[in-house]
Amino acid sequence: MSARGALASDLPAEQQRALRRAIGFEWGTIAFLAVAIPAVGIVTGSSQAMRAAWIEDMLSLAPPLAFLVAVRVVSKPATPRYPYGFFRSVGVAHLVAGVALFTMGAYLLVDSVLTLLRGERPPIGSVEVFGHSVWLGWLMMGVMALTIPLPIYFGHQKMKLARQLHNKVLYADADMNKADWMTAVGSIVGVGGIGLGLWWADAAAAIFISASILWDGVKNTKGSIADLMDTRATTFDDEKHHPDIDKVHDYLASLRWVDGVRTRTRDQGQFFHVEAFVTLRRGRMPRLEDLTQAQEGARALDWKIHDVVIVPVAEFPENTEARSDEG
Repeated sequence: MSARGALASDLPAEQQRALRRAIGFEWGTIAFLAVAIPAVGIVTGSSQAMRAAWIEDMLSLAPPLAFLVAVRVVSKPATPRYPYGFFRSVGVAHLVAGVALFTMGAYLLVDSVLTLLRGERPPIGSVEVFGHSVWLGWLMMGVMALTIPLPIYFGHQKMKLARQLHNKVLYADADMNKADWMTAVGSIVGVGGIGLGLWWADAAAAIFISASILWDGVKNTKGSIADLMDTRATTFDDEKHHPDIDKVHDYLASLRWVDGVRTRTRDQGQFFHVEAFVTLRRGRMPRLEDLTQAQEGARALDWKIHDVVIVPVAEFPENTEARSDEG
């Protein structure tokens, strides 16, 4: 089965619809940011919190772009040079997004802390709007308030789709949307604090925003590196052992010629590659047809199980995995 077939025609109808919706939401996110970034940039002024929020908005482009690129690359068929296909492009995209968040978050955090320690008081002046003098802080807070509703909606929808598609880049983007609206709230508090005479509120809000960006970067970089290093397969949010692996164990253990089962599973970004090692019952030697049927049966358990290799062995290799409740 080619990588292209796996992503396009071999996905169940529900996942195909989810993928189309996810692509639509990512383009919608890019369109929203294309408006929000210049709008926030225009009213940023000398506010440290607004500057951090503006940079955070620009960084928010990384996950949707990474997802859209990965969707295109992962659909390329396997080649002799890349016999496992291009499924890992999802993990690479996840890593790129995570490193971008980590780097900028660390820079902004250091800059914001230094600003607070130096006791800098950001001046926020007034601007002429239709012939009237208006405090720029009101415009700042108004623009940031307008950027809150859509990230909340996008994040909620993408989180559901990430679960359906087992896509960790989409999950990272949903998490980033949560950071977006929290950043907007933080910047409103910071600018409002300046208006109330609390000069330190702006730098404190910038520190909060920067720490949020940095934490997103740490979490996503750690998760992407773990996946690229072939850790055990987990759910899309890296919280639990993935139940599909237990399904493979249960199915293979139910075959009349199988005595015991151990597995090694690679999470290749959206699909699993399963190496199943089986010991045989005494006097039960499987035929080629038996192995082929077992392979097809295991793959039929879930659309995420893309490749299955079944290897009869006398003893289990080291570092293979038993069923999750067997320890």
